Order: sequence, then structure tokens, then C-alpha cells
Amino acid sequence: MKLLVLHGPNLNLLGTREPALYGTTTLAEIDSQLIARGGELGVEVRCRQSNSEGQLVDLIQEAGGWAQAMVINPGGYSHTSVAIRDAIAAVGLVAVEVHLTNPSAREPFRQIDVVAGACTAVVAGFGPAGYLVALEQLVSGVERSRAAE
Repeated sequence: MKLLVLHGPNLNLLGTREPALYGTTTLAEIDSQLIARGGELGVEVRCRQSNSEGQLVDLIQEAGGWAQAMVINPGGYSHTSVAIRDAIAAVGLVAVEVHLTNPSAREPFRQIDVVAGACTAVVAGFGPAGYLVALEQLVSGVERSRAAE
């Protein structure tokens, strides 16, 4: 199994960006944990980050040619990007959206999630561990699907 982990805008600042809200774990640490756990599960994990909506769409479209699933944290684009939502729907990958915090418990404008509708599931509020939850559930879901065939 091959999996894309896609991080959206401002996530490159993790570790220093509002640590009271987002913690002190860096994006590099999250990516290292995902790659290591993926290796334990027999999954190739490729991690990418971009602050650009168009670049995120390009990465999603490219993943349609090599990946079976995707974990995505679209950051602030969750609330505004029909383009990212449509790219996920267009490539047909199983996708899980991840948020470090719980957007539903935050400002009203964060409570609308445009991207979630194109995803199989959303994991929110568990901090960096949410990425590992998404990875593990994707892998177990694929294994369940294969066993049912």
C-alpha cells in the first residue's frame, strides 16, 4: 500500500506556531513518526506540505496515479477550498482528513468544513497523534476490504 500524507498552509510552522494551541511537535517529527509507523505496517508513506492551494491540488491529482489512500490536513483551506475538495473526489482515493485541534470547538468560521465531504472520515482534536490514528485506520480498512473480497 502507498499513502500520501498532505499538509496544508502554515503546518510548516508547527513547533513554533501558537504552541499553546498546536503544541511543540514539529512537522518533521510528525512525518518521521508516520514514515516509521507506515514501515511497521508495510505501507510506503510519502509526506508533502504546501502553503499553496494550487500546489495541494496538483499533489492530490498526482497521488491518483500512485497512491491507494491519502491523509490530508488542509489547514485553513478546509473551510474555503472547493478546489481541494473536488480534487479529492476526482482522484477517487480513500481519504481521511486530520486536524490537530477540534475546529468544531473553535471560531464559528472554522465550523464549516468544505473538504470533509470528499473524505471517508475526519480525525480531529488529538494533536499529532491524529495522523497516526488516520494512518492505522486507513490500513486496517484496506485490510478489511481485501479480506471481504
